[in-house]
Amino acid sequence: MNTLKSLSESELTQRTASVPGLRLTALEIDDERWTRFVVATSRAHPFHHPTWGRLLADCYGYRPFALVLLDGDGIAAGIPVIETRNLFGRRRWISLPFTDYLPPLARDERLVPLLVAELEAARQAQRVSEVEMRAAVGGLPVRQQPAGFLHVLRLGPDPACVFRTFHRSQVQQRIVKGEREGVLVRQATTKDDLTRTFYELHLDTRHRLGVPIQPRRYFDFLWERIIAAGRGFVLLAYWKDMPIAGAVFLAWNGTVTYKYSASRQEFWKLRPNNMVIWNGIRWGCENGFHTFDFGRTEPGNEGLRSFKSAWGTAEQLLSYSTLAGGPPTQAITRGAQMLRWPIQTMPAWFCRLLGELAYKRAA
Repeated sequence: MNTLKSLSESELTQRTASVPGLRLTALEIDDERWTRFVVATSRAHPFHHPTWGRLLADCYGYRPFALVLLDGDGIAAGIPVIETRNLFGRRRWISLPFTDYLPPLARDERLVPLLVAELEAARQAQRVSEVEMRAAVGGLPVRQQPAGFLHVLRLGPDPACVFRTFHRSQVQQRIVKGEREGVLVRQATTKDDLTRTFYELHLDTRHRLGVPIQPRRYFDFLWERIIAAGRGFVLLAYWKDMPIAGAVFLAWNGTVTYKYSASRQEFWKLRPNNMVIWNGIRWGCENGFHTFDFGRTEPGNEGLRSFKSAWGTAEQLLSYSTLAGGPPTQAITRGAQMLRWPIQTMPAWFCRLLGELAYKRAA
């Protein structure tokens, strides 16, 4: 997949230079110019960091790059992108797969519609079937597809003040119950904490829900690229030295993102999930973070939506934006629904096997 060659700066300038003084080009995802731009942008989320795109690419065999508008001062706007191909070989640009929310970054928000126009011109010139952005993006000919809800909690330096914003019976009392029952939450300190302890909890949870689990190598990458690099952490809840729940958080540029959670159903009465989330929130407060992102809630999951709302969050409608083609997630969603029952009824190895075989195609 020779994306960078086909998207050379000179070719894109010739084909898509519809905005005077700006030109669209492709950069390697870890090009120092893109990294500097992301790091310097206050609105950048943990998913914008080049390490996230590189992790996905190395795990699943994708080619990552950044599509950026350049001017005399450097990068004016851009998005990280991974190119995928469907079973018929049709190319898609996704910003980014397996990512809940990822708006374009721009020096000035008025540049975003210009970026969209250049992306559409490049899509047509390169014969790419569609470009998907994991955020609501204005401009023509963007199609908007409802993707669910986001729930965001504002943090402060005093965890006790944040605690008081939680719903009393649905959150506060359940945290107190977990503490009273002797549930202890510890931060992971070794790779095995993630790749063995959390992985087994995650496998149990995904098997119960009928969802394929990510390949085991994904968790190796997650520890090496994110956790060990100080851009995230893992919390595990124990009861009588037995791991009963856990969660993976990304943490960078002021935002803590609640990415994955797992637990053993038979211990839910001890409220370990509430304990893990509360300790993640407290960690964010104590380490100077301003936002706790609960991640995406899919449409129709009213129970999870209510659970996240009880934490004093602000709810936001979430839409994904597509240039050309139909909404990209419907066939994948239908396939996931069809697989749910077989995964739940088969042994756990079937959940693992499907993850190994199908996760790359699920982007």
